[in-house]
Amino acid sequence: MARDYYGILGLRQDATSEEIKRAYRKLARELHPDVNPDESAQEKFREVTAAYEVLSDPQKRKIVDMGGDPLGNGGSGAGGGRDPFAGFGLGDIMDAFFGGGGAGGGMGGGRGPRSRVQPGSDALIRIELTLEECNTGISRELTVDTAVLCDACRGSGCADGTSPQVCDTCAGRGEIQSVQRSFLGQVVTARPCPVCRGIGEVIPDPCRQCGGDGRVRARRTITAKVPPGVADGMRVRLSGQGEVGPGGGPAGDLYVEVVERPHATFERNGADLHCTVRIPMTTAALGSVLPLDTLDDTVELDLEPGTQPNTELVLTGHGLPRLRSSGRVDGRGDLHVHIEVDIPSKLDPKQTELLRELANLRGEKEHVVASTTAAAAAGCSRGCARDTVERHRTGLSRRLVALGFLVRARWPRGPARGRGAPARTGRGVGCFRRSGRRRGVRRGLGRGQGVPDTHRHPALAGPCAATADRAGAGAGQG
Repeated sequence: MARDYYGILGLRQDATSEEIKRAYRKLARELHPDVNPDESAQEKFREVTAAYEVLSDPQKRKIVDMGGDPLGNGGSGAGGGRDPFAGFGLGDIMDAFFGGGGAGGGMGGGRGPRSRVQPGSDALIRIELTLEECNTGISRELTVDTAVLCDACRGSGCADGTSPQVCDTCAGRGEIQSVQRSFLGQVVTARPCPVCRGIGEVIPDPCRQCGGDGRVRARRTITAKVPPGVADGMRVRLSGQGEVGPGGGPAGDLYVEVVERPHATFERNGADLHCTVRIPMTTAALGSVLPLDTLDDTVELDLEPGTQPNTELVLTGHGLPRLRSSGRVDGRGDLHVHIEVDIPSKLDPKQTELLRELANLRGEKEHVVASTTAAAAAGCSRGCARDTVERHRTGLSRRLVALGFLVRARWPRGPARGRGAPARTGRGVGCFRRSGRRRGVRRGLGRGQGVPDTHRHPALAGPCAATADRAGAGAGQG
């Protein structure tokens, strides 16, 4: 995979220097070997550090934005820009201290020279596509800036008529060894030869064009074929179109990352598409056949009479192609149409009159009023009949009702009243004076008193006639 330095730090390509610094510090605190000793965390910490070194350097960041890799094998000119973490592990540390695994007694034996020809690194470039282009797939000309093979020396790094020679410093071994005495004995350390850089050969007369590296940076144009069905964040690999390795080594791969632009009408969810269609209330009530423009063609949207708001219609096979990981297209998604009914907020007098006439024709207004009135009358008659049964079921019903009001008047709810408080009047009965002792009922119950207050039906504005008559008769007798 291509080395995505922005992705390693979890940033976008337009991130500022402060955002890069904050992202690096946050990841460094989480992945530092002193905090997280896991091997995978240590490897991730090295990647984060390398990404920060690149993106904090304006020149290296410019190379990344152009699709190159400044730390990769193909990221720079002769003699520089190699990945500082490539080929470095525990074995290199042991070799550096013990000379390739030998300690004391001259048991050295280095790793030997490394090859001048190295494979190139991968490159990454981003392109923006519309939803229509993601649907059909495109072939686009891309301009990339990568390391290519030197035309003058064809990767050898030598001038015409010359060839590499054995390094005199390391005698072709690619490393030099030194012996130090300590309390453990003789310690042999080995390090790469500073003259040939571990290759074992030197170029006495390097190429004037590439400086002996066998490659140069150049801007070239290639054709990228993007298959149908790609989505945001997907990468298309172009094999052998990346960076050429040192010494004319094989080129890496070029990865084309897709950045999908938002669409004005459709919203994507995998291979399915979603859109919203607003219709007037008359169309929802009467039904209609509306033309709908999809990504491929125009289809007819059949609306049934009485279509309700938030109705979802599914058009099978009118979505995006389903792209598999193998690059093969397997069917298409669906188009989900969400219906919204537009209710008018302002009506002129003629429109208002027409709507009222329609309501009268449908019997909506009369039906509501009649049902409400009938329910009120039925509820009132049922309440009155129930009240009559309750009162005449037994001869004690009236006294029990009066007793309930007496209890409420004697022990009212709320805070207790002190001595000498004003009299508290009951509802429909006599009152008590609380002046230290009970003086009894000031006024006895007459016939018809103790009747509850006139009840009101929820659907009526005033009390029913039967209840009003009973209340008036009881007041006259009292």
